[in-house]
Amino acid sequence: MGDPLKPRDIKSKGQRPRQIIDKREDEPENLRINPATSWRIVENTNQRSGEELMEWPWLYHTHHNRDIEDLPFWLSLAVQQGGPILELGCGTGRVALPLARAGYAVYGVDRDASMLAFLQASLLSSTCLSLIMIQADLTAFHLEKNFSLILLPCNTFTTLSSNERRAMLVCVKNHLTKGGLFVASLPNPSRLARLPLHSEIELEDVFQHPLSGEPVQVSSSWDHIDQYFTLSWHYDHLLPDGLVERLTVITRHDLSPLKVYLEEMKAVNLRIETKYGDYDRSRYHRNSPNLIILAKKC
Repeated sequence: MGDPLKPRDIKSKGQRPRQIIDKREDEPENLRINPATSWRIVENTNQRSGEELMEWPWLYHTHHNRDIEDLPFWLSLAVQQGGPILELGCGTGRVALPLARAGYAVYGVDRDASMLAFLQASLLSSTCLSLIMIQADLTAFHLEKNFSLILLPCNTFTTLSSNERRAMLVCVKNHLTKGGLFVASLPNPSRLARLPLHSEIELEDVFQHPLSGEPVQVSSSWDHIDQYFTLSWHYDHLLPDGLVERLTVITRHDLSPLKVYLEEMKAVNLRIETKYGDYDRSRYHRNSPNLIILAKKC
């Protein structure tokens, strides 16, 4: 997902007003939670067509596939640990595909069938890649294989509740080889906790809609209430007739202190190896943009 701590200073100016068709309810009755991809997608599933539901992986991939600053870090871990590699919450393959292209045997777990279908379609044009996809919940997956490296990138860890994290960590421990490494990247909770309670909506990005070819404006805002940081992404599809179709995606991050996450890992016999503050392996501190935890199976 995008980094809420680095909003782009871009404002939408000089554009004529547009009527917005909001694809979400202000007070939605149906909240489809997908912890495997770190998103909560707000939608009224009774009113959305299958075509609209399938549109989301295309928008997600187009928006986030250009985020590549972390890829050398994951590849360096693969060189260090070797394969096979398991990625949790693989989504449309932003991390899994480069690992497979580097020659590693990669397994990807995700709960969202539409994300995996998108990834499967991407593989049709790529031969000789060892990438196996499994649709499963991150808190209850059972694979008949062990891995020298298990990754949880893309800030997914803190979107899970404490009970969900504990269940997932048990699965992680059960699927690691002896000496295997588990690595989770998450937004620095210490830094998020010190942000203002609310933010204004800011334009973050503009890209071409992968299906229609029309512009998509992406804006974001956040709310910080108690121990939760809620990030909202608004995808505004600018139609030729002047209308706007808006898809709003919301994710909520837990802001428990670092010691809570470390204790959860230690409770399942994962030994903390180190903590980084960014993908350049810089030392973690309270102002670091990220928190990256590396833990080995005891």
